[in-house]
Amino acid sequence: MGETYGILEKLVSFPSVVGTANGGIVGWIADYLKSFGIDAHILPGPEGDRSNLFATIGPVDKPGYVLSGHMDVVPAVEPGWSSNPFRLRQDGERLYGRGTTDMKGFLAAVLAAVPELVASPLARPVHIAFSYDEEAGCRGVPHLLARLPQLCTEPLGAIIGEPSGMRAILAHKGKAAARISAKGRAGHSSRPDLGLNAIHAIADVLQAAVNAANELTKGPFETEFEPPYSSISVGTIHGGQAVNVIPDLCIVEIEARAISSADPQALLAPVRKAAEILRGKGFDINWQLLSSYPALLLDAGSPLAALLEELTGSAPLAAVSYGTEAGLYQRAGVDAIICGPGDIDRAHKPDEFILKSELVACQTMITKLGRKFRIET
Repeated sequence: MGETYGILEKLVSFPSVVGTANGGIVGWIADYLKSFGIDAHILPGPEGDRSNLFATIGPVDKPGYVLSGHMDVVPAVEPGWSSNPFRLRQDGERLYGRGTTDMKGFLAAVLAAVPELVASPLARPVHIAFSYDEEAGCRGVPHLLARLPQLCTEPLGAIIGEPSGMRAILAHKGKAAARISAKGRAGHSSRPDLGLNAIHAIADVLQAAVNAANELTKGPFETEFEPPYSSISVGTIHGGQAVNVIPDLCIVEIEARAISSADPQALLAPVRKAAEILRGKGFDINWQLLSSYPALLLDAGSPLAALLEELTGSAPLAAVSYGTEAGLYQRAGVDAIICGPGDIDRAHKPDEFILKSELVACQTMITKLGRKFRIET
């Protein structure tokens, strides 16, 4: 546990907030792996200031398993932190700090298991895949997945270490989120005939979103999810300066959550159509896709599900409500499952914490995976 604590303490100290440069944490992890004779591939993204990381323990030319996690965290600006969120603090069984649960605890358990994984030759490889900007809608991992065929033989499966209480999870919904901006013409509210009211215009877009959301409640249904249908939700709306000024700008953000048989971007098509109609009424319209990732649905009878039941001692759970990078692995042709330490209810909150026992359980799962494929000499 001492080694795991020290690694987590170092990882938490990097303020690797989503959307910012991550060279510090990537470089430290690469150096740590190099100290055990493992060459890490640092894979810069198109942003130029942040990278994914991929490394292999064992034979690269044989199919193995990916341990996947993200290095970024959400900002720690919420009031209510009892201590510096980027300095690990221990209080009994709890370890406090931004990202301890989501999901640097998993990264620490993976890295702490490295010495045992390299101690004996493996018949199948264990790959380490750490991504960036997951919290912005899984923006980093697609660049890693595009490079996967050059990095290793097609894996047998990927374990996505998002917080799940160390219970394997078979499914989650997909998501797409968009920002729609309508620009009209300002003026005095006493002469609405001389202006173009952007808030009034966006009302048509909002109504389209409400209508589409109501239709989705009628199905199709997938009972493993709660609710068992896809959904659309308006999250934010901004516009206007004063009650007596015709608002020339209105911006809304809308998301869709899709069951596995639906395309999350396609769910937003009626909303986008309503926005495009406004162009013909003199408004400048901008549609910006903020994030998009597919649903995950792994068959309960799959070899990967059976493996995780063996490693954790518990049968996998059907589904969770939050999203992960697992659906992107599955879309890339790699079976994926969620299993990691911590509780998602602690994430994105002040005084985020993970339990020491959860880290031990995760590290035990990883070392058991290595032992399963160890070559006896």
